[in-house]
Amino acid sequence: MSPIERMGVRTLQKDLEHGRWPFSAERFDAVVCTHYLFRPRLDLMLGLVAPGGRWIHETFAVGNAEYGRPSNPDFLLQPGELLGAAQRSGLQVLAYEDGVVSHPRAARLQRIVALRPPVAASSLALG
Repeated sequence: MSPIERMGVRTLQKDLEHGRWPFSAERFDAVVCTHYLFRPRLDLMLGLVAPGGRWIHETFAVGNAEYGRPSNPDFLLQPGELLGAAQRSGLQVLAYEDGVVSHPRAARLQRIVALRPPVAASSLALG
């Protein structure tokens, strides 16, 4: 058992690109994605975030070719792309960065931490 499993955290690793979508009605307290971008299923991935759950994503952005791979535009985020995905999915952005990092190697990245509100805003009507 890994140290994170001993803390009660269940981790999953799934192929999100091929075959049927590997999730049905599952929702998770956290969806974490690093150095990965597959636009056709990005919105499906964000739909996995449970009410009160977090989405944490970091991957390469346009301009990364100056620093190395990936350099193919199909695998690089456009400016504000993670922000747009959060907005489409009804997530509240807690933190967002779009810029160049130097460690562990130079790269152009976008990073986001977003929250799925625990209740629908429409249920908070005043009258």
